Amino acid sequence: MKYISTRGQAPELTFDEAMLTGLARDGGLYVPAEIPMFTSDEIAAMAGQTYEEVAFRVMKPFVGDSFDDVELRGIIDRAYAGFGHAARAPLVQLNEGHFLLELFHGPTLAFKDFAMQLIGQLFQVALKKRNERVTIVGATSGDTGSAAMEAFKGLDAVDVFILYPHGRVSEVQRRQMSTPQEANVHALAVDGDFDDCQAAVKEMFNDFEFRDGVRLAGVNSINIARVLAQVVYYFSSAVSMGAPHRKISYTVPTGNFGDIFAGFVAKQMGLPIDRLVVATNQNDILHRCLSGQGYHKGDTIPSISPSMDIQVSSNFERALYYAYGQDAGAVAQLMEELKSGGFDVSQGAMEALQEVFDSGRVSEEETLAAIKSTLASSGELLCPHSAVGVKVAEDERVSTTPMITLATAHPAKFPAAVEDASGVHPPLPPRMADLYDRSERVTRIGNDLGALKTHIKGHIAT
Repeated sequence: MKYISTRGQAPELTFDEAMLTGLARDGGLYVPAEIPMFTSDEIAAMAGQTYEEVAFRVMKPFVGDSFDDVELRGIIDRAYAGFGHAARAPLVQLNEGHFLLELFHGPTLAFKDFAMQLIGQLFQVALKKRNERVTIVGATSGDTGSAAMEAFKGLDAVDVFILYPHGRVSEVQRRQMSTPQEANVHALAVDGDFDDCQAAVKEMFNDFEFRDGVRLAGVNSINIARVLAQVVYYFSSAVSMGAPHRKISYTVPTGNFGDIFAGFVAKQMGLPIDRLVVATNQNDILHRCLSGQGYHKGDTIPSISPSMDIQVSSNFERALYYAYGQDAGAVAQLMEELKSGGFDVSQGAMEALQEVFDSGRVSEEETLAAIKSTLASSGELLCPHSAVGVKVAEDERVSTTPMITLATAHPAKFPAAVEDASGVHPPLPPRMADLYDRSERVTRIGNDLGALKTHIKGHIAT
């Protein structure tokens, strides 16, 4: 299996090379040269299997020769051993035809754990084989950072620096990043918004002298291994609902488009997904674009669902690549136009996007109302991001096809908003009950690329 850049000017790489590289050297994102297809019989055979077994079957074609079967099974088993539910990603019924996929039973209580725990183990094995050390720099709007630090803390071949927007994540999210005491993980509170943090990371990757000097690697959703790890729970949930013998639709609350792009990959692999519905909060650039209004950046507005407060959705580039018929030149041109504020999508590409994706937008008031009503009707307490998904799903779903909404985080990560909506203060799980008592270790830093580079170079292990 080879991986190619969405912008067409970077070398083809193997799975492990693409994973360790992160962002392609032409600024593009890696995608599989070919997406493997499963037969109906192969999909049906996943029914009743453990999550780990489904993960092995889904990931194996993408991994190719980078890891042998014994290595891959061991990596997967270690990745999910610390999850707090035997099913890893259990389904809960909200009402007739509408189900919630709980993706918050991992170590940091967010869906990012499914990919990050796996990547941590993949990195560990790959770097040991190569006798190499890397520096991971990532940007987070809340959950990626803590998941990365949890996955990589204490590893001797990796230094991790996570940039997050100062004052724009929840207290639980901040503490999950600032309380690890392992010397190889570093939380950097940047004076700016998430898009500033993400832009800084991309600039570091595009500065080849810096990139090569610190052996830069990335674990944001720009990393193709992240996306492929998330493909697994589409398969595990769909087969438990009767796939491949019935179609399933999904609603995904998303800001950076990685979680729902994984659903697109699953569909291309043969999973009978009927509709993929993008759910956005008031930072609705994805909804506006999919409604035919073009992709034009606006101001990022802080919300009660902060992990979705994004105006530049990195993984949307991958969706555009396929919508434009894998025309790397067209994608490169669009990304150049984005530097000036945005672009319009051609009629053919828009039709291709709308053939696969639907979308909806949810206000702050509607988010709070969805938390309250869902608790009353089903007993399920939602985080604000999951509530955005549930609201859009209820608006968009049809009675003929089951709808699965992805619950992306535990409500205890956003206690103020949840309590405001429901009157219930969601407690942290027992294993995290002392989070508020742990000492914090965080560096506040200006939105200055030079200062960020200097800090990183000064704090990597030698």
